[in-house]
Amino acid sequence: MTPFEHFVDWGEQSLGLSPALASRLIETVVTLVLVFTLRRVSRRVLARAVTEGSTRYLVNKGIAYALGVTGIVALLKIWTDGVTGIATYLGLASAGLAIALQDPLTNLAGWLFIVIRRPFSVGDRVQIGPHTGDVVDIRIFRVILLEIGNWVHADQSTGRLLHIPNGWVFKHAVASYDQAFGYIWNELELTLTFESNWRRAKEVLTHTVTEHAEQLTLDAQARLFAAAEHYHIRFAKLTPVVWTSVAESGIKLTMRYLCRPRNRRSSSSEIWESVLESIYAMPDVDLAYPTVRHFDNVGEGKVPKGISPPAIPHARDVTDGDDTLVASSKEDRGLREDPV
Repeated sequence: MTPFEHFVDWGEQSLGLSPALASRLIETVVTLVLVFTLRRVSRRVLARAVTEGSTRYLVNKGIAYALGVTGIVALLKIWTDGVTGIATYLGLASAGLAIALQDPLTNLAGWLFIVIRRPFSVGDRVQIGPHTGDVVDIRIFRVILLEIGNWVHADQSTGRLLHIPNGWVFKHAVASYDQAFGYIWNELELTLTFESNWRRAKEVLTHTVTEHAEQLTLDAQARLFAAAEHYHIRFAKLTPVVWTSVAESGIKLTMRYLCRPRNRRSSSSEIWESVLESIYAMPDVDLAYPTVRHFDNVGEGKVPKGISPPAIPHARDVTDGDDTLVASSKEDRGLREDPV
């Protein structure tokens, strides 16, 4: 008697299991053990054979998906009698599953959408709803992001992992930093005083930002041309530009340039250092800051047409009750003339 037949007899005599049920239990255990064994072996083989991290990750995920689908099909075949049994079973259970497992099924549909339509891939920087981060893993029910932003400025990593349900791709906007052509626009604002030579400052800023982004512009043009086959993306110009506007505290100059999504902070730091050194070397350019000014329209403003300026009082034109002369304006300022 084989071990399989021995277990069937033992289950029927000791546990009261029918031979069919005992057989299915044995086949289920064998299938699960085989799937998990193949999974562990494949990981060890890939760890030795593939040294590049991203390639090893992709191959591991592919093998895991293949073994998972194979195991599910095998289990369905064990517990249902052929294709007809599978269809009947799924038809009876579909209504209950749709209600009880609404969120898991939505996440499963989201995973299929991500895998087939590929709105983003592992390694991309995305924003899903209010959360932003780098995609480090895509699983059947959730996407794992390495968070950026939050209390850390300039799109730098916080070190936290965010587990986002896959169903969020149907309920929230998904913004990809890398999907279009691999570059994003960044802007740096500089405010000068109204008395500054803003034209000269604008020339210096344009030269500085162009010098730092010159090589990126050529690569961005090539990537944008390739992305035009899939997306209707059009920009009037890809070269850096400096825009001029007026703010409350002075004249605002905005530097706009292309950069890699992960180089936003480093590129900003380099440009700011060059700009500050240039501003320091220009005596006729000063940085502005919030200030409060008081304006005396009578003393400082223009006199409207048809209105005479206020008269200045002269000596001996006003007296008090004792015929004492009131001091003139010159006397008030300590400039009383000596008598003749």
